[in-house]
Amino acid sequence: IRSLHLSSLANCISPTVSLMLALQNSLSVCVAVPSFWGLVNSAWNLCSVGKRQSPVNIETSHMIFDPFLQPIKLNTGGRKVGGTMYNTGRHVSLRLDKEHLVNISGGPMTYSHRLEEIRLHFGSEDGQGSEHLLNGQAFSGEVQLIHYNHELYTNYTEAAKSPNGLVIVSIFMKIAETANSFLNRMLNRDTITRITYKNDAYLLTNLNIEEIYPETISFITYEGSMTIPPCFETATWILMNKPVYLTRMQMHSLRLLSQNQPSQIFLSMSDNVRPVQPLNNRCIRTNINFSMQGKDCPNNRAQKLQYREILKWLMDTNRGPVQLLRRVQAAVKISIVNYRIL
Repeated sequence: IRSLHLSSLANCISPTVSLMLALQNSLSVCVAVPSFWGLVNSAWNLCSVGKRQSPVNIETSHMIFDPFLQPIKLNTGGRKVGGTMYNTGRHVSLRLDKEHLVNISGGPMTYSHRLEEIRLHFGSEDGQGSEHLLNGQAFSGEVQLIHYNHELYTNYTEAAKSPNGLVIVSIFMKIAETANSFLNRMLNRDTITRITYKNDAYLLTNLNIEEIYPETISFITYEGSMTIPPCFETATWILMNKPVYLTRMQMHSLRLLSQNQPSQIFLSMSDNVRPVQPLNNRCIRTNINFSMQGKDCPNNRAQKLQYREILKWLMDTNRGPVQLLRRVQAAVKISIVNYRIL
């Protein structure tokens, strides 16, 4: 009787329900596809029309050496931290407890920035999974450490939509026999299986943020955006010159994470990347001085003259940052050969 009653009720409301489900499914598909982001929500308009969107393909032949880029300074206060790891349905996200403050400065930054979240992007195959590309090549994954400007803004939400609001440190992931010790804490079987489904969460403690960074002071930097809606163009990106490693088993565990809840059909979280966006003549800078690699390279003398030209423009305080970058880009364009993530 109960089955008949439910069947009759379904017949009465099925046209409306079917339409609602169809609209809901269509909207879900549009939200899941990055090319539709700017169409489904007017607040996400920048995702479609923005001129400084991320991620991008880094062409190493177009990078510019900036002698004023200092090493990044990480300040943990000498303490280990804790946080909650989430399955957001799109990312693996580690959000630090508010009492654990981790700040970075130096590099391209004028202000100190505070770590808010760590996100993981990864692919269904080993040759894909990073959002940024290097000379058209993708990596197995990408770790993104998202920081906000705590000197100018009270919290991440305010900073994300404001000028000079965010700094995102990006580290490529590659598969190896031995994993990075920080990733080992996040991706070991006892941990990763706790967040199999959307909205699952698991508390992690005693984490050393310093361990996620590869052993290098070299990086690439450019001005861009968040890679998720609303795509605010308030982010300075810092791409480290070396990757971190995870094991093949850990990558397999990531690919078993679901975008959906247990009651819904399984859909792997892998390939959770936004396609690369046009560079639109943005300046890509690096602190790697390739001219120092050869003693008598004929180009070195010319490059030294170019660096002096950069100095002249940098010391002219009457020029704004946009004009400065354009002048720097015109002053020096160093062809970098065989640059790669080791």
